[in-house]
Amino acid sequence: MKLHIGGKQVKPGWKILNAQKFDGVDFVGDITDLSQFQDESCEEIYASHVLEHVNQAQALPTLKGIYRTLKAGGKFYVSVPDLDILCHTFLAPLAPMEVKFHVMRMMFGGQVDPYDFHYFGWNQEFLSKYLHDAGFDKMQRVGEFGLFNDTSSYKPYGAPISLNMIAIK
Repeated sequence: MKLHIGGKQVKPGWKILNAQKFDGVDFVGDITDLSQFQDESCEEIYASHVLEHVNQAQALPTLKGIYRTLKAGGKFYVSVPDLDILCHTFLAPLAPMEVKFHVMRMMFGGQVDPYDFHYFGWNQEFLSKYLHDAGFDKMQRVGEFGLFNDTSSYKPYGAPISLNMIAIK
């Protein structure tokens, strides 16, 4: 199985796990609890701009749950807002207030519903450490995944704001 966590876009070969029931969602659930999936049941897991919604205490157990669910050699595609890039954009002296406000919302979530809050600011150093501590030894930063039309490719001010990594079990 290929599992798209937090997704809405139906794509052949992929199953969708989302906290909310939308058309096309195959499983209702939360990234922090993958107990409905057996050990090594997924070839690939994709999560774009979902992990930042997990609080700091649950981050490592959540990544361990993803690791458990992946088959040997399975890939975890993870995209998060890159705190380093967001901070750089926010601190730009000439950035207008509207840009800074938008960046602030990318850091802390849009907060338009109970699911849209960010609890963790990720950069490559933090994400690599947490992925390693969860069991992943092979990981690589990539520019884009090219799998779904989502925020992993978002470039609101000419440069990508996402940290995209592939971790292999």
